[in-house]
Amino acid sequence: MQQKIVVKVSMDSDKKTRKALKIAVSISGVVSASFVGSDKDQIAVTGDGIDSVELTTLLRKKVGYTELVSVGPVEAKKEEPKKPTVQVDPSYQYYYYQSYGEPYYYYYSYY
Repeated sequence: MQQKIVVKVSMDSDKKTRKALKIAVSISGVVSASFVGSDKDQIAVTGDGIDSVELTTLLRKKVGYTELVSVGPVEAKKEEPKKPTVQVDPSYQYYYYQSYGEPYYYYYSYY
């Protein structure tokens, strides 16, 4: 069963941000990791069989203050109805002839 873990990490610099994401991805069972939150100070890790305590401990040791926000199952994505695509009629074509003056546009109809 896949689970989603959200961890809040105090990341002051770009180096700490890269390091935190690298640590989060290196744990076994991780499928994806991404930044969430308004300040991008939270890391959302999804995967199968991830140990949340191990994740927070590693981040505390190597990055800094870390707080476990939530652990829960991954939410299923709802499929939205697809919009119909617009079909273009190939019988009409526009041609552009480049010249030094104003461009000439010609409209041809094959029917």
